[in-house]
Amino acid sequence: MPLLHDPAVRSAIETRLSTLRQDSPRQWGSMNPDQMLWHVNEFLAAALGEGSMPSQKTPLPLPLMRFMLLYLPWPKSAPTNTGAVAKGNHDFEAERARCRGLIAKFTSRPLNAAWPVDPTWGAAGGKFASRLQAKHLDHHLRQFGA
Repeated sequence: MPLLHDPAVRSAIETRLSTLRQDSPRQWGSMNPDQMLWHVNEFLAAALGEGSMPSQKTPLPLPLMRFMLLYLPWPKSAPTNTGAVAKGNHDFEAERARCRGLIAKFTSRPLNAAWPVDPTWGAAGGKFASRLQAKHLDHHLRQFGA
C-alpha cells in the first residue's frame, strides 16, 4: 500500500494533479474538478489538524473499517464525512495550489511524529494517514481521468 510520503508516489500524484483541468469530465459521482480539489483539501487539512471536520461514527468496528478502508477497493460515489461534501463552486487554480501546498506540508511531517486524531478513524498514526491520503487522492484523480 503506497504512502504519500514515498517520493515516487508523491511525484506521481503531483504530476496527475498537473494534468487535471477545470473541464476534465468526471467518470462517476456528482462533483466537478474544483469541488473535488476542495474535497481532498478538506481531508488533507483535517489530517494535519487544521480542519474542522465533524466527528463521525463508523457502521462497523473501527479496526475493521480501517482495514477495509486501506486494503479494499473503494466504491464509486461512496459516502463521505459530511464536513467534506462539496457544494457550490470553488476557484480551480486556487484549490489546486492549496492542494499542492497541503501535500508539501503533509509530507514534511515525519511518519513517526505525533499526528492529530482523525475525526472518523481515530488515533491511527502517520503511516495510516499517509496511506489514506495517497489512496484518497488517487481515487479522486481517477474520477477525473487524471
